[in-house]
Formats: sequence, structure tokens, C-alpha cells
Amino acid sequence: MSFSAPLIDVATLAGLAADEVLIVDCRFDLADPARGARDFVAGHIPGAVHADLDRDLSDLSRQPEGLGRHPLPTAEAFSATLGRWGWQPGLKVVCYDAGNGALAAARLWWMLRAVGSRAVAVLDGGLAAWQAAGEPLQAGQSGSRAAGSVMVAFDPSMIVDHAAAAVAASAGNLVDARAEPRYRGEVEPLDRVAGHVPGASNRPFAANLQADGRFKPPAQLREEWLALLGGHQPAAVVHMCGSGVTAAHNLLAMERAGLAGSRLYPPSWSGWISDSGRPVAVG
Repeated sequence: MSFSAPLIDVATLAGLAADEVLIVDCRFDLADPARGARDFVAGHIPGAVHADLDRDLSDLSRQPEGLGRHPLPTAEAFSATLGRWGWQPGLKVVCYDAGNGALAAARLWWMLRAVGSRAVAVLDGGLAAWQAAGEPLQAGQSGSRAAGSVMVAFDPSMIVDHAAAAVAASAGNLVDARAEPRYRGEVEPLDRVAGHVPGASNRPFAANLQADGRFKPPAQLREEWLALLGGHQPAAVVHMCGSGVTAAHNLLAMERAGLAGSRLYPPSWSGWISDSGRPVAVG
């Protein structure tokens, strides 16, 4: 398995030496934001560091700018986080969460891709797969990799703003990763307005997964995604969700399917509805 693939399995990760990979525990619970840190201390993959979705992979202070519930951090802030973890360009990174990669693991994978790192993968099946294979856990605080100083920048070609998202939707190229009831506007547990961007299609991130929480095989994902795209080119596709987190799961699934080049709309639905003048569709 090439480490440039978007997913890595337990056996491959277990075979890597501690000094050749940075393992990042991305567990997070939207209903209990402190739970991820508690679970990390209770037990994590040996040598891992912990990433907090709200503090490390988002900048909540930027919310008033209409960038959604989980705005991307600035390049400077993300650089500081990477330096604190001891990351340097070229170092392999494995991101994992509790099981299916749907929250911050795929988000971190995309963020590292967006700053130019190709040696990054999500652990397929997450911590659940690691434990099921009988691999050990380590309790306590994070690993001891020495902190450093790095400077990264996000590639603007991988990021879509409100105007570009509207254009993508009008062309049938905007894909919403939220569950169907939220997309249809039947329920909305997190945002003040229910519905979806007019013209957006729906591919719930859970459709990328098998029953055990691992991703479907590449051929199956490719068939499903090509059917959804209906002839549109992968590079024209833009992904969104509620706040730009689970959307990265769909982007990763397309990469696994060999359909590279799609982009992310980080503000997503929570950013779209920050302007009451933007249209909303239901049903």
C-alpha cells in the first residue's frame, strides 16, 4: 500500500516505526466537546498526539465572518499547531477517530492535503479497528516528539467560497454530505435554518462506509460516485455539509475511488445561511 493513498490499514500502521510517522487522534463529540480529550488520556494509539476539532482544526473566533460553525484556522494558526505536534514537511501522518473517519480525521487529512502534504492517510476503521486487531493502547498525555517551527499555506484552488458554491450548485456540482432528513429540511439539530442550497445533490457521508465502519472498496465507491456525478468531471465537484467537517469524508471517498480533484466549501450550510439573502431549498 502506498502511503500516498487516502486510507491506511491497521497492519500497515502497526508496522511503521515510531520515528517515521506522526499519529493524530482526532476523536471528537459534537454533543460533548471535551470528551475527545478525556478519551485520549484514557487510551490512544501509542505515540499519538491529540487534535481538538474546535481548537486545532478550526478557529471559532472567526465565526462572525460568516465562515460557518467550524471555520478553518488561519495558515499561521495551523502552522503553530503542526509545529507543536512536531510535524515537518515530508513526515508521514496518520489521522484516526473512534471508527468511521467522519468527523475530524477526514478534516485533518484534507487540511494537510490543502497545505501540500501528500504523505497523509486516515486509519480505515479508526480506533475500533485498531482494538479489534488486538493492538495496544497507551494511556496518559501525548507522545514526546519534539516541537518545532513550520510555516504552511492553504492552497486557494482547493477551497470554494460562497459565490463559487452557488455557481457549483447551479451547475449540479455541489454535493451535500449531511443525512437525508437534514438535507431535505425535515429536521435541523444544529443550525437555525433547515434545508439545502438550491441545486445541491445529496450524498450522506455514511454511504461511503461498510457496516463495520470501514470504507467501501474503491471499485464500489467509483461506481456509486460516477452514478451521482452523472457525467460531471470530478474536478468540478464541490463538497459541503453542515460546517465543512463531514464534507471532507466525501472528498476522501472520491479520492479512494480514483476521482481526484474535487474541492471543499468550508463554510458549508452554517455559512451559507449566515446571509438571509441566500436562497434555501427544502424537500
